[in-house]
Amino acid sequence: MATTHQGASGDVGPHPARIHREDRRTPEPGNPGTRTRESRTDGPSRNAFRRAVKRNLTAHGFLIGAVLCFSFFSWYPMVREFLLAFQKTEGGATRWVGWDNFTYVFNDPSFWQAWRNTLLFTGLALVFGFAVPFVVAVVLNEFRHAQGYLRMLVYLPVMMPPVASILLFKYFYDPGYGLFNRVLEFLHLPAQDWLQSTDTAMFSVVLASTWMNMGGATLIYLAALQGIPGELYEAAELDGAGLLRKVWHITIPQTRLILSLLLLMQIIATMQVFVEPFLLTGGAGPEGSTTTVVVLIYQYAFNFNQYGGAAALGLCLLVLLAGFSALYVRLSRDNES
Repeated sequence: MATTHQGASGDVGPHPARIHREDRRTPEPGNPGTRTRESRTDGPSRNAFRRAVKRNLTAHGFLIGAVLCFSFFSWYPMVREFLLAFQKTEGGATRWVGWDNFTYVFNDPSFWQAWRNTLLFTGLALVFGFAVPFVVAVVLNEFRHAQGYLRMLVYLPVMMPPVASILLFKYFYDPGYGLFNRVLEFLHLPAQDWLQSTDTAMFSVVLASTWMNMGGATLIYLAALQGIPGELYEAAELDGAGLLRKVWHITIPQTRLILSLLLLMQIIATMQVFVEPFLLTGGAGPEGSTTTVVVLIYQYAFNFNQYGGAAALGLCLLVLLAGFSALYVRLSRDNES
């Protein structure tokens, strides 16, 4: 029986609570005209959520795959290296040795020689690999025609496989029929044992590395130079400034941040050099003159089977490069802000 309610005027009708419940009832099928406000709002929101899930499902799948690959090939090796630095494996059994691996590495004379060679390579690479690309970029920026062709010519060594470039330089360095000794002979200068002498081995490695990698830095410098307002150079020309004065007072101050970033990037890269000395001189070179830190890590692991020592030395290099990387990130943030 329907509940009735008698108002003040004596009229009899349905109870207000009954009316309220009837308004919230789900509409009957086939009668969209009685759809309530809740059903009208829940439907579009649910459909929008489903569309968002479908739209982002592929993107999240690719993201998860990239994170898994990065974790397996980057994070796991770093964690494994940290553990190996405090362990020692003998006869298939692994035991914790604490700081013994670091003590063994620090007492090895090759450790300090490798660091000296690495710092020497880094210093020479910065003199040539940092300054030469900047000079080349300044010269290319002065050209008004064929600049695209010249950029491609400068970047061509970067596109070549590193092994092919190193084998090419190994042919140039040959003491018998190499190109460099032929040039010295033409200039009536004595021939050099480029890779067989302790005096020229490291310089030869730096020369090959500079030629292989200078193209990328040159294009970055060139892009930075082309972003400098031309009015500054026009004003300098009106004041009678020459090329050197314009470079010193306009070009360098306007590209100071890019120079700083590339300087840190080259320090981080050159301190991890391995391919060039390994392929040109076999890693060690004459009397160990080209043994770098990464080459020594390779020797510890694969020549001496001292995986703990290799991990300890790699951890030392990791800590040093982490400081330079933090400084690079700081400068990058300053550039973005």
